[in-house]
Amino acid sequence: MDIKLFYKTQRELATALNTVVDYYWEEKISENDLIIKVEELFLNNKKKVRKDNGFTTILKQQCGKRRLEIIERILSLKGHIEVVR
Repeated sequence: MDIKLFYKTQRELATALNTVVDYYWEEKISENDLIIKVEELFLNNKKKVRKDNGFTTILKQQCGKRRLEIIERILSLKGHIEVVR
């Protein structure tokens, strides 16, 4: 899996996040690797991931609800975001 740490656009970042989650679902990477990769991508691209306490519109469109639920849960568990329901 060839995942960069820094992305120029939200669309490129969304594609990378999709790849990481899909690899996990296909059992090509472990749960621990999933958590590490999502956290690394978030920490290095914060402004492209979140806006006004939610995911950016581009990420919502590109990643979809199921992937974002997993990403949100990981970031919440790691203390990077607070989930408001």
